[in-house]
Amino acid sequence: MRLSRFKLALCLAAASTSPTLAACPQELAIYSEQEVSASLEFTPAGDTGSSHTFKIKFAENSVVLDGVVLWTEDVARPMGIVMHKCPDGDVTGPELDACTVWQGVVYAVDGQGNIGLLPPEGAAAAEHLLLPDFAPALRQSSAYGVSGVSKMPWDAFKMSGCQE
Repeated sequence: MRLSRFKLALCLAAASTSPTLAACPQELAIYSEQEVSASLEFTPAGDTGSSHTFKIKFAENSVVLDGVVLWTEDVARPMGIVMHKCPDGDVTGPELDACTVWQGVVYAVDGQGNIGLLPPEGAAAAEHLLLPDFAPALRQSSAYGVSGVSKMPWDAFKMSGCQE
């Protein structure tokens, strides 16, 4: 009987914390990648011309990658672009290519494993994010190496908080 009460207590505790995160809008969501203590933190896009902006931070060495999400036109998909130390101002194509770490569709994954597209600003934040092939792309980028990232994260991030 105690085991059943214990399980019930765990379920109630989980349920009491879930609504707080579920009520978090996508533009304020914080995600964690447990393997290397990386975080992915959204901020409101404002007038940037993108649908989302975010930063990926690595605790081991304070490396910060800048990210934006733009929706494609032909087949609507949230195309994420992660960059490292891009120059300010007008940037040429080759300069942008040199500082781009990863580019791909940002997928949302719910608690049952259903895969969808990244929610828009104002909508409830996704429980998990999937950035396909992020780690291999990071390993081939300027952010990897001597003073950069040395431990590769997984491509999946789990919601861990909400900015106030």
